[in-house]
Amino acid sequence: MTYQLKTTNGGTEAVIDDNCGINTFYAIANTLAEELQIQFMNQIDDAETLDWDFKYKDQFLTLHYNIFNGVSILPGAHAPKKNSNHAVMEVANFLQRYTF
Repeated sequence: MTYQLKTTNGGTEAVIDDNCGINTFYAIANTLAEELQIQFMNQIDDAETLDWDFKYKDQFLTLHYNIFNGVSILPGAHAPKKNSNHAVMEVANFLQRYTF
């Protein structure tokens, strides 16, 4: 169930699951780590939100979770939008093969 949203800064946010719990976030993170050999670099864990940064094909992306909005992938804060938007959708399309 991936769909795209445009962020206020012009990036593409790919919503992976807009109605899920934190266990789904961890399952998605595990899948990325195991299947794509993603290594999460910066992990910010707040009460309602998790933001885990990672690098995919030389693009910095963020795996984002919010208790109200679910799980999404978006370009990193300082990533060039053109290439990052493509990488976001590539990872989101990869995740569509899995049931979380």
